[in-house]
Amino acid sequence: MSNAALTRSCFTPEEDWRAGGFGLYVHWPFCAAKCPYCDFNSHVVERVDQERWANALCAEIARLAEELPGRHLDSIFFGGGTPSLMMPETVDRVIRAARAGWGFSNEIEISLEANPTSVEKGRFRGYAEAGVNRLSMGIQALNDEDLKRLGRLHSVAEARAAFDVARDCFGRVSFDLIYARQGQSIGAWRTELREALAMAVDHLSLYQLTIEPGTAFGARAEAGKLRNLPDDDLAADMYLETQELCTAAGMAGYEISNHAAAGSESRHNLVYWRQGDWAAVGPGAHGRITLPQGRMATEAHRAPGAWLEAVERNGTGELPRVLLSSEDLAVEYLLMAMRLAEGLDEERYSRLAGQSLDAGALVRLEEWGMIHRSDGQLRASSAGRPVLNAILRELVA
Repeated sequence: MSNAALTRSCFTPEEDWRAGGFGLYVHWPFCAAKCPYCDFNSHVVERVDQERWANALCAEIARLAEELPGRHLDSIFFGGGTPSLMMPETVDRVIRAARAGWGFSNEIEISLEANPTSVEKGRFRGYAEAGVNRLSMGIQALNDEDLKRLGRLHSVAEARAAFDVARDCFGRVSFDLIYARQGQSIGAWRTELREALAMAVDHLSLYQLTIEPGTAFGARAEAGKLRNLPDDDLAADMYLETQELCTAAGMAGYEISNHAAAGSESRHNLVYWRQGDWAAVGPGAHGRITLPQGRMATEAHRAPGAWLEAVERNGTGELPRVLLSSEDLAVEYLLMAMRLAEGLDEERYSRLAGQSLDAGALVRLEEWGMIHRSDGQLRASSAGRPVLNAILRELVA
């Protein structure tokens, strides 16, 4: 059954999450260095007590499994931070705890993020033996000068060598690149993207550089010291070039920033974008879980020390949960699903919101060529995808 057909099966509110599946997110908050563009919950420390952290992560998984019995995991994602700084034994323990708590679907995807500087063949082999079957590498640029500007600790040669090790250990390998960087021309990005497509196994994540408040880049931009960034028109042209080259290479964009060969989409990220449920453990981790009283937003203490102490002393690292309203659920679904090439199931949206999308907004967007509607699905058009935020504002207003 296709996902569109599945979402039109009339799930009760308690079962709506099944349209997206069920995943587990594990946040490892430690990094070797803090990148100047990064606004993730990551911290640089000299030493980590791996056994203590494994104990805490496994305890959180066991607690959540008691609340969500009878489920099977479709995906596990180790994110960060730099999860490839975890010992294979730590990863193994977490995966075993997840299997004991829920059991696995037949084709579970278990992904782990890695940086090229943390690559060691024996370690990668250990992850694979523990059950990791997909690696996501943070390469970010195929240009040494730009890697330095981005605060990365690896060179292009090291990234390529690490990628070769990953391909030898895992059947599925993805890597990230950032474009619209300082001083980058569309010609330079075209050359770099072609190199990336020649390397790619089955998946690429290609993100425009965004300057986030609270980051080192954000502070530089505020002080007027972050120069030569592409303007909006050039960044838009780079986006369109990205779509064209990736589609021609057989890796079409199934989401705004993610490209894959058919059947190689990130199953874990699809849980988010299709509004499934995901349990989340680790400092600052955000989750969505459906309980008898409704769908809950969960969040954990951000500071690693505070989270670890809370788990050990109180039996949970979570902050108070928030019960999501029907409006919250509908808006979240709209914002996430419209990022996907498959789009949004209008019937499912109506069930969540208790009302249909605004007919006037839909007519205007269709007349402007920004959206397509067919078979009960609402999708952004190729012209609309670069201006998705404007489409969302029309639909949410």
